Amino acid sequence: MARWHDGRGRLVVHGDARAVTVPLEIASSYRARTKGLLGRTSLDGALLLSPANSVHTFRMRIPIDVAYLDRDLRVLTVRTMPPNRLGLPRLRARHVLEAEAGAMAGWGLGAGVRVEVCEHLPPTGDHSL
Repeated sequence: MARWHDGRGRLVVHGDARAVTVPLEIASSYRARTKGLLGRTSLDGALLLSPANSVHTFRMRIPIDVAYLDRDLRVLTVRTMPPNRLGLPRLRARHVLEAEAGAMAGWGLGAGVRVEVCEHLPPTGDHSL
């Protein structure tokens, strides 16, 4: 199973005959996963929660698309959830992608599609004088 750090990256959706690249926020710490999209009115791209196998939309302001991913980053299912709902856990899911409602269909993201996560790593080394 992949291990990521909180931060930014990009999501590559290997859909039909084309690959789509989407801005990505990564939430891998307990604190970042707990906060998720709470309080936001929009999202540019997607949010990856890892590890995760379920989500809720309590206290959210917008409906969201939710994609459940297995350990190989293949989409198990995609659901649109309105605010104030509780999603059921998916037994084979290891990661969850969230985006504004309708966005995932535009990216070609659906059951069986494989995605790739490219994490932007912070610069290494000490550049102080």
